[in-house]
Amino acid sequence: MSTPTIPAGNLYMNATLWTGNGGTQTITNGVAGQNFQPDLVWIKNRSSAYDHVLTNSVVGAQLSMASNTTAAESSDANGLTAFTSTGFSVGSAVRVNNSGNNIVGWQWKAGGTAVSNTAGSITSQVSANTTSGFSVVTYTGNGTNLATVGHGVGAAPYFVIIRRRDTGQNWLVDISNITGTTGNVLTLNTTNAVVTSTTIAPVKPSSTVLTLGTDGLSNASGGTYVAYCWAPIAGYSQFGSYTGNGSSNGPFIYLGFQPKFFMFKNASSGSTNWYIFDSSRGPYNLETLRLNPNVSDAEGTESTSTNACYFLSNGVQVGGSGTNINGSGNTIIYAAFASNPFKYSNAF
Repeated sequence: MSTPTIPAGNLYMNATLWTGNGGTQTITNGVAGQNFQPDLVWIKNRSSAYDHVLTNSVVGAQLSMASNTTAAESSDANGLTAFTSTGFSVGSAVRVNNSGNNIVGWQWKAGGTAVSNTAGSITSQVSANTTSGFSVVTYTGNGTNLATVGHGVGAAPYFVIIRRRDTGQNWLVDISNITGTTGNVLTLNTTNAVVTSTTIAPVKPSSTVLTLGTDGLSNASGGTYVAYCWAPIAGYSQFGSYTGNGSSNGPFIYLGFQPKFFMFKNASSGSTNWYIFDSSRGPYNLETLRLNPNVSDAEGTESTSTNACYFLSNGVQVGGSGTNINGSGNTIIYAAFASNPFKYSNAF
């Protein structure tokens, strides 16, 4: 087996835990020499039903949006207050630092300071990391069909989250490169099933640009947007789908690495939540501690017979028969990031 380009996934993505102190804290995302300055930080208070908090380095600290609401971007001087070389700092806001609460921060490293990208018909500001296949993109829509926006990832993104910042709007998730069908999209803040819309995503994301339609989800004239773009990197990240079998002995998803983070959604069902499991909150083989991007709920525990799964040295074994993770005949899409590539993983 060839050496993965990313020998340690925690240099580019991590899930960090802390306990709120009600004041200020600086959160470090790894041990010395194994940490990074993140460009996207997604925070969720695990103990209480507070909104999710997504903040990126291109827009800047103190500005955030919640994946579970349609609310416009807002400023909070007591939220995520700074990005640091080893993590980030938080203030006293209850969503990020309520005293005594357990909190998680999922983080991704892009390219630091954004640069102008003129690959598309709309000039974008892009912080991109071609090694890890991730970029943070901001742009202003022009309302024109087939407008294009450069993303800087260096490969075709398979998982793209787009959100309008200046007004209330749903969170668009373009999965057309996963499903192979142009215009296949989900909404991160709802339970909606996949829909096909060429007014939202008329062309699949390419190795250089996102192509936009005229829908306000992605391209209202004068609207300001942020896009998070991920391309698969062997041994580090994978974005795909599987078909549920409705059995307690569910499908095995080969990833080629031991997962750190696994997010999924039953794309066939209009009544199922998005789910996130990670090995920081559930550090053993069996993953039952779930958070849901589309709701503010506190962390819950899944039954092993419903929507739980197993993190293995080379992939994920679906361990429950619940509709969310394993609806019979349903298509479940997922995004996965590595703890370690398969060559460097320890089997359980």
